[in-house]
Amino acid sequence: MPQRPNFLVILADDMGFSDLGAFGGEISTPHLDALALNGLRLTDFHTAPTCSPTRSPTRSMLLTGTDHHIAGIGTMAEALTPELIGKPGYEGYLNDKVVALPELLREAGYQTLMSGKWHLGLTAELAPHARGFERSFSLLPGAANHYGFEPTYNDDTPGLLKSTPALYIEDDRFVEQLPKDFYSSDAFGDKLLHYLKERDQTRPFFAYLPFSAPHWPLQAPADIVEKYRGRYDAGPEVLRLERLEKLKALGLIDAEVEPHPLIELTTQWAALTDEQRQVSARAMEVYAAMVERMDWNIGRVVDYLRQQGQLDNTFIVFMSDNGAEGALLEAFPKFGPQLLTYLNQHYDNSLDNIGRANSYVWYGPSWAQVATAPSRLFKAFTTEGGIRVPALVHYPQLSLKGRISHGFGTVMDITPTILDLAGVRHPGKQWRGKPVAPLRGKSWLGFLSGETAQVHDDNTVTGWELFGRRAIRQGQWKAVYIPGPVGPATWQLYDLGQDPGEIHDLALSHPDKLATLIGHWQQYVDETGVVLSASPFQPD
Repeated sequence: MPQRPNFLVILADDMGFSDLGAFGGEISTPHLDALALNGLRLTDFHTAPTCSPTRSPTRSMLLTGTDHHIAGIGTMAEALTPELIGKPGYEGYLNDKVVALPELLREAGYQTLMSGKWHLGLTAELAPHARGFERSFSLLPGAANHYGFEPTYNDDTPGLLKSTPALYIEDDRFVEQLPKDFYSSDAFGDKLLHYLKERDQTRPFFAYLPFSAPHWPLQAPADIVEKYRGRYDAGPEVLRLERLEKLKALGLIDAEVEPHPLIELTTQWAALTDEQRQVSARAMEVYAAMVERMDWNIGRVVDYLRQQGQLDNTFIVFMSDNGAEGALLEAFPKFGPQLLTYLNQHYDNSLDNIGRANSYVWYGPSWAQVATAPSRLFKAFTTEGGIRVPALVHYPQLSLKGRISHGFGTVMDITPTILDLAGVRHPGKQWRGKPVAPLRGKSWLGFLSGETAQVHDDNTVTGWELFGRRAIRQGQWKAVYIPGPVGPATWQLYDLGQDPGEIHDLALSHPDKLATLIGHWQQYVDETGVVLSASPFQPD
């Protein structure tokens, strides 16, 4: 009987399309670059628009193979408006209408291990151990201080900070105190290595390594930050052009691509004071250091598998959970109108301290659009900048070395692909005597093995929705609805084959195509139970 493959699924948090070296970036990521160059890079891979502070649509889709509106994460828990409360699919946690990938693999004899951000339920009853993981160490909320630093909370603490405590759990027991030298990416790497070293060597493993980096607050070891000192002093526009040229040289985007113009949601770089530029560049330096440190920890896991003779038999997939984070958190009333005042009172965000445990910064929409170019906008939007992410597959059993795929893929494909490789059948609509949702994704095995030219043909229809922001795609045609103030609050139509930057709206010239896609949108709503609701996170 042939040896069953191991699986390692790695997730970055809010990392942009071009941050990795193998995807056009200047950040030092040698370990992920090696996996990418010796494997398959995907340029048209899509997730959900956001991994929210409290619950994650993408993670629910990754672990179930179906849409997040079906899996219980129709919106963020903090975003539940009256019309959403009590609606199926809006429970705010991974519900019992889906069967999770680790549950099926564990039943089939796999040892299931997790170390990282869970983001699918805040109680012990909803933690990873309750959804199929044999061993797990996880951050339950969607974000937290990467060093575990927290000032004392009180009535004046903004909602953003109250919703993102350093709440960790190992198996079914909450972690009462983090070690003094705690840093999230290192801790996740350490714990997964520990689980791998103590595992049952007679069983194949499924390991899930979802980092909480480089999600805000931007924090990283000072010696790594120092390596990037001055690298970003020219500003985001210059870096955006550099990365676009590298993407073209690598063959990841067309040489004639028209990138979407940078959408100015804040003061332009040229109009900033010298001090403001220094602070902004420093935030980007810290972000880069976070990505590098994440890569280093991935390298430790990969090196261990190589030393144990398991790398060639381990199917590795890496992706980001959504587009780069460009939110202006200080502008969101939902998170507390006094956010900046509170941070200034309880944290030290002076230039020399940015990136340390007692700092709390994010890098904003201009740097985010560096990483999402040539696409439009960033995380939380259903434009390509919010949902098209870097992804790679490394599996020496298949001839993937140096391959680049420009074909469409979705995060819902991961579960059926892994089940196919493991020889495990999805139960369909019934599991353990209860109804469950069938798969919406499609296995990549035929494509990866060279039996088929693509995973999804031009008839495949895929929908997205969050906060009333909508999109529906069939083949290369995509309709997008973005409410104001950022969007026109009407359906727009794009031919992504000719216009990946979503610049030229064809709604007026191709009304029949738009009508067809809107019909598909309504079918998507009917199938998934989408309930449209305005975003509670509109900026002031």
